[in-house]
Amino acid sequence: MKTRPLGRNGAPVGAIGYGAMSFSDFYGPTTDAASMRILDACLELGITHIDTSDVYGKGRSETVIGEWLAARGGASPFVLATKGGITGKPERRFRNDKRYLTKSLNASLKRLGVEAVDLYYVHRRQAEREIEEVTETLAGFVKAGKVKAIGFSEISPASLRRAHSVHPVAAVQSEYSLSTRLPELGLKQTCEELGVALVAFSPVGRGLLTDRPPDAKMVRKIPFLKGNPRFMKPNLAENLRLTDAFRALAEDMGTSAATLSVAWLLRQGPHIHPIPGTRSLEHLREVAGAVDLTLSAEDMNRIEEVLPVGWAHGDRYSEAQWIGPERYG
Repeated sequence: MKTRPLGRNGAPVGAIGYGAMSFSDFYGPTTDAASMRILDACLELGITHIDTSDVYGKGRSETVIGEWLAARGGASPFVLATKGGITGKPERRFRNDKRYLTKSLNASLKRLGVEAVDLYYVHRRQAEREIEEVTETLAGFVKAGKVKAIGFSEISPASLRRAHSVHPVAAVQSEYSLSTRLPELGLKQTCEELGVALVAFSPVGRGLLTDRPPDAKMVRKIPFLKGNPRFMKPNLAENLRLTDAFRALAEDMGTSAATLSVAWLLRQGPHIHPIPGTRSLEHLREVAGAVDLTLSAEDMNRIEEVLPVGWAHGDRYSEAQWIGPERYG
């Protein structure tokens, strides 16, 4: 697989990474054995950037990765990224203080079975705590040898600049796809200017941008989607209708909708790193194929004609789901 650096001075990784939220039951039931088969396939496909978090399955995702590594002698063939800063006690909230993040990082390292993680993100920013202070905490982890590079998830361009002035930020994680274009309002440009990787999660629009999009029956089985505006009536029907044209375009171009949507993201710049997540080996191979799909300017125009900016019906999050990510524009 073609590679690109994870940040200006970061390690080269496969242009497409893997988001290991799917190692929990977030998008449907799975097994640890199935997750390990996904990791086997990632290695075969050249997907070397694995992204997880301490809250994915309450540590289950990290544990699965750690057990996979242990079964192979402990040395990691992957660039491992994990996150901390969300606590579910007594309710879902955010803590970025040094004491909490230190405890979270140590627990993550233990579950992963590694002495240092390649990239450590603050998963959600604690709004009342200055980001400069949080960045100093992360810089301390680098100095201690527990973290090789630092990042933030779902922060604004302004917050990125403030953090980067304290210590180099290697990556910012944000939802970015043909259905979520918010990063184009400054985050993509700021990342490029500062030499920061923009790690794009949900690159196939939580399934909307695939040949097998979730229907109403499937949505009812997944709590997150059931409460998400884009998958609720009447928005879901309209979004499925609109993406039918995208599926037809992909077929006309001789590829799948998922492959085309990820290839579109890769075309946005060499600092963009899509991290699709899936429980399906077939779908994993499908999205990995995007690295071999070269899109011309005409191809990009055709895609934009079918799915212009702002096409999606419904916000990307409900009001409850919006708690944590920074809004900007």
